[in-house]
Amino acid sequence: MKNIFFFILFTLLIIISALIYTDSYKFLSFYPQLTQNRVGTELDLQQEAQKKAHFAGSSKCIECHKDKHESWSHSRHSKMIQNPLTNPEAVVADFTSLPDDADFSLKDAVYTVGGKFKQRFMLRKDRDGEEDYVLGNYQWNVQTNKWQEFKAWKYWYKDAYPHDNNDLPTSRACDGCHFTGFMSQEKRIERGIACESCHGPASEHIKNPESQIYMASLSDALRQNEVCLQCHMRNRDYRLKDHNISEIYGDARDYPFGYEAGEALSKYKMLAPFVMGHETNEFYANGMAKKNRMQGNEFVHSMKAKHGITCINCHNPHTLEPIAEKNTGNDLCMSCHSFASPIGPHQDSLEAHTKHKTDSKGSLCVACHMPRVGKHTGESPLTVRSHMFGFTTPNETLAYKMPNETNACFACHKKDRSMKTLQNDLEKWGMVGWNKR
Repeated sequence: MKNIFFFILFTLLIIISALIYTDSYKFLSFYPQLTQNRVGTELDLQQEAQKKAHFAGSSKCIECHKDKHESWSHSRHSKMIQNPLTNPEAVVADFTSLPDDADFSLKDAVYTVGGKFKQRFMLRKDRDGEEDYVLGNYQWNVQTNKWQEFKAWKYWYKDAYPHDNNDLPTSRACDGCHFTGFMSQEKRIERGIACESCHGPASEHIKNPESQIYMASLSDALRQNEVCLQCHMRNRDYRLKDHNISEIYGDARDYPFGYEAGEALSKYKMLAPFVMGHETNEFYANGMAKKNRMQGNEFVHSMKAKHGITCINCHNPHTLEPIAEKNTGNDLCMSCHSFASPIGPHQDSLEAHTKHKTDSKGSLCVACHMPRVGKHTGESPLTVRSHMFGFTTPNETLAYKMPNETNACFACHKKDRSMKTLQNDLEKWGMVGWNKR
């Protein structure tokens, strides 16, 4: 018996030593998440008590969750929709340069929409006796500091609504994601993306804390992401599965109408269509996104998603960090990845992996694995980072007829290297395989 004990102890010491030596211990804490039983995309995970609940508003959450509420209140989610009358500093647009043919002025704007990359303005226009809004015909491009014409129906709405912003209500296009409560109950309970957008209606939980709200972090990895994908994955109206666009004309939705956190998103959301090798208005031919709000479309096809990594492994769900203004360099990535570890990088140093100096842009993880490939508007610069996490070679960029600027190598070397030269560099370094030539 003593021999067996020492054998087990010796074996454990070897395993622990190997883990420490390879830094594999870093992902031991993720083991329960990565190995959790997958329940499938059709199962409703919202508890029965919550199905009877209604949306109560985030102010009711403060008493018990003050720290979480405080963190969220400073995030972009809480500021997606703001009232310019009560909060004038929310307006980032320069109304002194608003074009003469604009169909609104600042005094007409009931709400601002966004303000980080672009800002749009909601104008009151009721529909069938119900509170509703439309969007002004100009938007402010924060990245270029210019007004630009805005046509709300320009994308897939071109066959679903008349070609006039005044005939496309925000209740069909925007409000499901931008107002808490509207997606499932068509009530604007709260401006912005608040607690119940991700946790579901909380009235029962507020009355009795033991009546649980939905906690995505307790779900399996595949389903955990759905609270983010409800809005951060471009979709088509679910009814288009068995209806054509003319049958839902004037009522098409740009959000998963009826969905609440915890329910099966697959029953409310139909993905924006994509076939590998075929470019669309939303995707390059390799599946990379051209627009914003497409992180989910890319992520679900990534190796990270397939292995059980989730949005909140990288983003704090309340503060949203890391965000563009607070990039932590390589620290976040290297908190899981380690040199010569099973999950890589498989070289023994950063320079050996990147072929660039340690303190250069070429040695930033996001520069190569999350290149800027998308735009927030057609007139914006490339600032939307890919969430596919793969590496696209210059040859692939050319083969898929993507703009050269979307290539991570060319983005830095456009003044001194051609795409062909950059591909040759990679091949000389031994950094491409048969599938990348």
